[in-house]
Amino acid sequence: MARREKLQKTNAMRELEAAGVPFEYETYEVDETDTSSELGLHIAQRLGEDPAASFKTLVCVAPSGGHVVCCIPVADELDLKKAAAAAGEKSLSLMHVRDLEPVTGYVRGGCSPVGMKRRFPTLIDETAQLFDKIHVSGGRRGLSLVLAPDDLALFCDAVLADLVR
Repeated sequence: MARREKLQKTNAMRELEAAGVPFEYETYEVDETDTSSELGLHIAQRLGEDPAASFKTLVCVAPSGGHVVCCIPVADELDLKKAAAAAGEKSLSLMHVRDLEPVTGYVRGGCSPVGMKRRFPTLIDETAQLFDKIHVSGGRRGLSLVLAPDDLALFCDAVLADLVR
């Protein structure tokens, strides 16, 4: 009988465990050729998840150079004006993908709102409250965390707001 490979924990998993936040995880096969803007939607479909309960993590940059983390449903598009208003910023722009890993420690498709190099102000789309559990990236491609939206918001000290178009 083959041994089951042990899952290497990510910073996101270690931080949630240390804080006593209950979560589950799912793994999936990574399609390295999928670089589309609908990557999160494709992952949700592969896992048989409801796309409305599967959230992608986007990092934005404020004019001051500060960063704001936004979690929105994978099939939706971030409304930068709504996000800026919720974050108390004049405006926001999406972080360029080349800056993602140096700032957060995560790569595109594996960015989690938990376990970044530093904690940033975090916004979660208010629709997360419609679900008992939501899916977010686990901190690397091929790993999804499943947890209660209230637990995620409390852990990240996040603001729940209308963030999508």
